[in-house]
Amino acid sequence: MRARLIFIVVALALLAGFAGLNWSEFNRTTPLSFGILVTDAALGMVLLFALGATLLAWLISSAMHESRYMLESHRHGKALQVQRDLADKAEASRFTDLRQHIDMHLRENRQREAIAATEFEKAMVQSQRELRTQLDQMTRILDSRLGEFDNRLGPRVERTHTVVEQPVVDNVPPRERVKL
Repeated sequence: MRARLIFIVVALALLAGFAGLNWSEFNRTTPLSFGILVTDAALGMVLLFALGATLLAWLISSAMHESRYMLESHRHGKALQVQRDLADKAEASRFTDLRQHIDMHLRENRQREAIAATEFEKAMVQSQRELRTQLDQMTRILDSRLGEFDNRLGPRVERTHTVVEQPVVDNVPPRERVKL
C-alpha cells in the first residue's frame, strides 16, 4: 500500500510539473468534437480534467474498498474473538469436568479404603476373639487334664510320700506355669 501511494504521489508531481511547463499549450483553445457537439475548448484542460476526475473516482473507490476491508476485518476479528471465548469456555468446562471426575474417583477411593479399613478391623477383632476363645478352650482342657492327672496321681503320691513339697520355680506354682 505504501509503495502504491508513493508511486501515485510521484506520478502526480511529474504530471503537475509537465502541465506547469506547458501551461500555455494546455490553455490554447481548439475546436473539439464530442460526437454530436463541436465546441472550442482547451484540449490540455479537458484531458487534465478527465485525468483528475479519473483519479478522484479511483481514490473514492479505493477508500470504499479499504473501508469495506476494515469493516470486514473488524467483523472477522469479532467473530474470531467469539470463537476464542467459546473455545476458552469449552476448555474451562472440560477442566471443570475433569476435576469433578478426579474428585469423584478420589472420594470413591477414600470410601473404599475406609470400608476396607473397617472390614480389616472387624476381621482382626474377630480373629482376636477366635484366638482368645481357642486359648480359653485350650486352657480349660489343659486345666481339666491336669486336674485329672492330679486326681489320679494324688492318692498314689500321698501313699508313697507322706510329705512332699513341690518345688517353686521363679515363685510360680507348676499349675500356673502351664497356663502360660
